Amino acid sequence: MYWLGIDIGSISTDLVVLNDENKVEKALYLKTGSRPAEAVREGLRLLGKDYESSQVGGVGVTGSGRNLGSAIAGGDVVKNEITAHARAVAAMDEEIRTVIEIGGQDSKIILMEDGLVSDFAMNTVCAAGTGSFLDRQAARMGVSIEELGDMAASAKESATIAGRCAVFAESDLIHKQQAGVREDALMAGMCRALAMTYMSNVAKGKKVKPKICFQGGVAANKGMRKAFEELLGEEVMVPKEHKIMGAMGAAIIAREKSSGRTGFKGFETGDKEICLSEKSCGGCSNNCSVTAVMAGGREHGFYGDICGKYSSLTFMKNRID
Repeated sequence: MYWLGIDIGSISTDLVVLNDENKVEKALYLKTGSRPAEAVREGLRLLGKDYESSQVGGVGVTGSGRNLGSAIAGGDVVKNEITAHARAVAAMDEEIRTVIEIGGQDSKIILMEDGLVSDFAMNTVCAAGTGSFLDRQAARMGVSIEELGDMAASAKESATIAGRCAVFAESDLIHKQQAGVREDALMAGMCRALAMTYMSNVAKGKKVKPKICFQGGVAANKGMRKAFEELLGEEVMVPKEHKIMGAMGAAIIAREKSSGRTGFKGFETGDKEICLSEKSCGGCSNNCSVTAVMAGGREHGFYGDICGKYSSLTFMKNRID
């Protein structure tokens, strides 16, 4: 029996297949773009090449698009990103006390005690503390994000960059670049500026304790890891599954919450055309705007209703069928 985890974010949609020992059997890291439904559909189609729908014991969904993903795939559990990431970390190492998570568009800090969340915080709307800032600067300087990280990690000195605001940081970078500052020093300065912005914004007022786990797409950047270790004076570990921790956590929770039956709609959903439409419920004063998911021209699922009138009925129907 396998357990499917889906994490739908603004940058990537991740799908993970776990076995009964919480080991990753297969993982997909797909670009979400502006079409999250298509990303989920593509992930299911690809996994369907290697697995049978009957092998899936449960599905967990997380991320900003979790309700949409659950309606498409037939989620058994739908959890926020904090819960999913924390569960994956606890399953990996219960001695971890601080989780630094930085993605393309958001970042968060999770503090843990005995494998449970004790506190957390997320970033503001500014891009200066996220991976999109590094991506933009790497593109502007004509290097890959991997090259940026390697050069920053090997730099012997770091330029001082004003990192509190993405706009000011870019202006500062351009000014120093025109002044002849070495590229590796600039890249190290970018990483340090992002790390400092994270610590003064997301982690403000939080007591960072070891063990420290760094995850999210930005964790692959060696310069960022070095910057955090220098700022914190502690070792920062980066798990090999750093990109897919949310999906892993969702799958683990699905396994733990399993009742022996699943609402999974099958990998064949990946071969069906997905269409979305909105309608007003009108069943009560909430007057919810409900999104209907159609697959292959047939009713497939709903989300958006506060009381669960539509989504819960569809979910139970999947289980009965």
